[in-house]
Amino acid sequence: MSHANCWLFLCATPLHYLAARKVASLAPAGTRRVLVWYKPSLETMVDPGEWDAALAAPWPRFAPMPGPMGRHRRLLANLDTVAAAIGRCDELVIHSPVFDTEAINYYLRGLPPMVGAHVMHARILPDGLLNIQRYPLSAIKRIGQYLRKLRRLISPRLDYWCFSGDRIGSDAPFVDRIYTLAGFPHRYPPHKVVALPPLADSSAASTDLQDTALVIGQPLVGIGAMSRRELDAVSEEIGEWIRARGIERIHYKQHPRDHDAELCLPHYRRIELDEALESHMARHRYAAIIGVCSTALFTARQIYGPQMPILAFGMDRMIFKGEGKKAGTEALMENLDIRIMPAPRDTAAQADFDAALSSHTQTDRKSQD
Repeated sequence: MSHANCWLFLCATPLHYLAARKVASLAPAGTRRVLVWYKPSLETMVDPGEWDAALAAPWPRFAPMPGPMGRHRRLLANLDTVAAAIGRCDELVIHSPVFDTEAINYYLRGLPPMVGAHVMHARILPDGLLNIQRYPLSAIKRIGQYLRKLRRLISPRLDYWCFSGDRIGSDAPFVDRIYTLAGFPHRYPPHKVVALPPLADSSAASTDLQDTALVIGQPLVGIGAMSRRELDAVSEEIGEWIRARGIERIHYKQHPRDHDAELCLPHYRRIELDEALESHMARHRYAAIIGVCSTALFTARQIYGPQMPILAFGMDRMIFKGEGKKAGTEALMENLDIRIMPAPRDTAAQADFDAALSSHTQTDRKSQD
């Protein structure tokens, strides 16, 4: 069966997947939507029922096929597998967080003739904090692109599309659109940028945890970013804030490298998830999301939107490596309305924030009723 349009989404992380779902919802009626993941860990998050086709295409470098030239044959096998999932179409739109990688780039020129597409566009999915800065291709990286292009001498379908500028492809001629997370600064060409709304459907999220705070753990003492004394002080500040708001249930999500659960107090409940934290947050609303400077705080803002109280404690105690990193992080937090605690002694501002927290909780309770 032939389709007028097919939108292909190539994902490796939970954030990519949530963004892909949001972008897919914007596709014109009748568009075939195909999801491909190239990191096995993402499979547990995928709901095949949301896609016309959903499949894995293993990363050639990490999952080559057995035998000689296994990486090369994996690239060809992935092309065949993805082309079969797409079927025939007139226009192909390829979405990916980056295009300077062999796992993705060969699709640009390889897929259109295989599926009969007369038009191809490439679009960039958001990748969180990685999109804040540009990553110019070095001379060595550019040379590497042309070396990858040599594969076409053996297999013409493997024709690498070389480009210059930013590594993800934001300056490449084949990219016509760049999706970003709302509120996140970027340095992309303004005429290409489309800011996405919150990645989760708040009306569909469960309210069973609306009276529970979620504390996001991260290694701080373990990486030398904070002393044990400072960590204990931050933990106490978090506990005092939670108690003052009458929140009795606290979940603690331990970071994989947070071996000592540094921010976890005895009365917190450690949660073990069989899914990505991003997926869990997309399905559950909390009373507040709390941490220090974990990336999960920034992701939570994009998942939940502007209404969720998100707080960062201990920024004044953190040891940042790199000039300007602390100022840059705080500026981004302020831009995304992640409240840096302890807050300035502004009674009016504190009252406004407490009122917003109360309104948020009451709204969730009404929706539960």
